[in-house]
Amino acid sequence: MREVKRIVVFGTESTGKSTLAERLAAHFGEPWAREYAREFWDARGGRITAADLDAIGRGQVANEEAAAAQARRVVFCDTDLLTCTLWNDALFPGACPAWVREQAEVRARRVARYLLCDADVPFVADPQRCFPDDAARARARNEWRDALVTRALPHVEIYGDWTERERRAIAAVEEVLSFL
Repeated sequence: MREVKRIVVFGTESTGKSTLAERLAAHFGEPWAREYAREFWDARGGRITAADLDAIGRGQVANEEAAAAQARRVVFCDTDLLTCTLWNDALFPGACPAWVREQAEVRARRVARYLLCDADVPFVADPQRCFPDDAARARARNEWRDALVTRALPHVEIYGDWTERERRAIAAVEEVLSFL
């Protein structure tokens, strides 16, 4: 069975993750896994409760695995279970399902590279978003960064204008692919 490289576009809200994941997929001719929580939110008219965290985790894994099954060399994931744990802890303290936390750790070890998107781009308002002010965005960005650093997960910081972000991300993916 072939193992495709997994690239996770990672970071707090409104940092261009979905756009970057989609652009990378198009650039490399490979699939991308959409963030399931966004689909879930939209399907439920903007209501998520602690009771939904299990379903959101399962949906995220399903999206990633479906995209990975279509990949030849690499799959791009717009977020992952590690992000789910960060949001679960922030919005529903103590409610993160144990399996989500456990699988977040296991699955994170299978990621070839995290692309950590900085919060240095303008905030775009969206009903799902919680951190519109610069101080809250910086705190969230640091929390996401710490999640990678404390686990010693391979990552590249993505920052700058949209052109620079895409350039840095493509270079990081090309480096991963050069080891195939």
